[in-house]
Amino acid sequence: MIESAHIGFDPFIPWLWIWALVAVSVIVWGLYLFLRGRAWLTRAMAFALLTLALSNPLWVKEQREGLKDIVAVVLDKSESMKFGTRSQTAQSALEDLTQKIEADPSLELRFAETSENSDATNVYQALNSALSDAPRERIAGSFVITDGQVHDLPSDSNEAKPLGPIHSLIVGKRDEQDRRIEIVGSPNFGIVGSAAELTIRVEDPSIETVGVEISVNGEYLTTKTVRTGMNRKISLDIPRRGSNLVVVEVPEGTNELTLANNRTAANISGVRDRLRVLLVTGEPHSGARVWRDLLKNDPSVDLVHFTILRPPQKMDPTPLNQLALISFPTRELFVEKLNDFDLVIFDQYKRINVLPMVYFDGVARYVADGGALLVATGPPYALPSSIYRTPLAAILPAQPTGRIIERTFNVLRTELGQRHTVTSSLPSDKNWGRWERYVEAKAASGETLLKTDNDDPLLVLDRVGEGRVAVLLSDHLWLWARGHDGGGPYSELVRRTAHWLMKEPELEEELLTLASEGGLMKASLRTLSDRPPPLSVMTPDSEELRANWKKTETGRFEASVEAQGLGLYAASAGDASTVALNGPANPREYANVDSTTRVLAPIAEATKGGLFRISANDALTLPSIKRVDRRGELTGENWAGLRKRNAYAVRSSQAVQLLPGVIGMALLLGIMMLAWRREGR
Repeated sequence: MIESAHIGFDPFIPWLWIWALVAVSVIVWGLYLFLRGRAWLTRAMAFALLTLALSNPLWVKEQREGLKDIVAVVLDKSESMKFGTRSQTAQSALEDLTQKIEADPSLELRFAETSENSDATNVYQALNSALSDAPRERIAGSFVITDGQVHDLPSDSNEAKPLGPIHSLIVGKRDEQDRRIEIVGSPNFGIVGSAAELTIRVEDPSIETVGVEISVNGEYLTTKTVRTGMNRKISLDIPRRGSNLVVVEVPEGTNELTLANNRTAANISGVRDRLRVLLVTGEPHSGARVWRDLLKNDPSVDLVHFTILRPPQKMDPTPLNQLALISFPTRELFVEKLNDFDLVIFDQYKRINVLPMVYFDGVARYVADGGALLVATGPPYALPSSIYRTPLAAILPAQPTGRIIERTFNVLRTELGQRHTVTSSLPSDKNWGRWERYVEAKAASGETLLKTDNDDPLLVLDRVGEGRVAVLLSDHLWLWARGHDGGGPYSELVRRTAHWLMKEPELEEELLTLASEGGLMKASLRTLSDRPPPLSVMTPDSEELRANWKKTETGRFEASVEAQGLGLYAASAGDASTVALNGPANPREYANVDSTTRVLAPIAEATKGGLFRISANDALTLPSIKRVDRRGELTGENWAGLRKRNAYAVRSSQAVQLLPGVIGMALLLGIMMLAWRREGR
């Protein structure tokens, strides 16, 4: 405890009134002096005594307790601090600095650290948090242990003065090198099949050009040579609807700090302009309108529909212009513009010399090159004139036996159909209406999803080359559309089959996804197998992680690994692969990873703090700590200063009036009488 005494004031009236009284007194006294009043001195003494009495002077005795000065230490634990030996050096510096501060009984230590999972280094935010409740008159100074890459400094460095002096202890070496790539600009959306333009930039002062590898959705696309330090525009096609993750990557440079910023990504949402569908109906029948209405009512579908009303060899005196509005443009559709269609549908079509065999061969090549074909069969599929007796036989998965079965039967899902993406989400097949006819066939290849109640196939899907084929072995789908026997999910079945044929990602049977969630990279696998292939996850630093699958439901598995920092992760399980980002596509934490004193220099100058590189020669070289008076220098070449604030708390206080009311009145009356006597002479 320290005893202290001083003069204080406890005015009887507000200070504003007292100062107003002083101003009026000065004016009146000045006027009195101007008129040559004889008692000018005693009048001045009277005014002064009145003012002093109203301010109520006190003699104050206090018992004071000295308070410790507060020092804040902030440890940078961001991603860039994990490069090399930075984190070990910073931890050693923290321990040494903590020991020195705690050895001084006049100092109180406040500690804070930055977030490890943030995409930026928020040192100033952590410093404010450590000193949020600290009285500014007790702050002796602050230390930050960092690599110098700080992203949240105030635009006006003078804002940091109350927290200063701020001394920066910089880890890392001056001659560090790193190669990085970033996507400067990319569109949020793109038309499927159309080109999207990305702008990339590679930074590496040690080389002029470098090869950039580009992949989309985990599949390698191309390699481009770009000049370092310059923006480069790259065009690429959007392959599918929905999310498309574009990854750009540069090879490892010499003496790199990290490989995490050698690869980055952008997510482009693919949207279809309009689906172009070619529907060819072999002959008018009850179900033709169902196909047409389903496709025509979808605003995203651009439908081209032709119905063969009369084969060329049929003798009919009816004029052609009364049977068809236009002639069937076979060459235009099946040669010139076939590749423009997203889906081709043959509905009860048979060989009637309208399409030459070479055109069927062209359709088979169209499918093998990535096209989609749906064959809706009927009785013609079992006849010698069947479409199966064309070059399409090489790609069709259902071989007709030649029999047409006409009986009432139930439409059921196969065991595979209960887990396949096309049919698994359909309502229970126990409530489906019954059909009356189907074409008997053998499933020569592919996957049978629907069957009759005697196990004959009804819906068979298959992959052919880069494309896909589906065969529906009945012409009674229209019964569901009419509500016969309770109806059935005809529109959803057709929609999901068509989307599977066009390779919509959400309908892939073998689908691996990866996502960042709560510090974990969570993988999900959808598969038709009960024994999923092993999972492998590659971190941004090219470290391979493995995890065991956990079954959640039939055909669904999940697994997770701990995220090893921000950046791009790649997962693979068998033939399925995917990529995902932990954090933003271009985190600021990886924009510049070299150790620097440049960023914190304005803060050091504004707060009169120091900048010290503490690991320049692979040895820890911390500055010494000195206590400095308020007006002294706060830093030197190898020392850091902390202010002596001399703050205290008052534990007890006594006050005695120096001018009690009675004494003040007596003095005032005496002075006034002297003034009157002086004026009366």
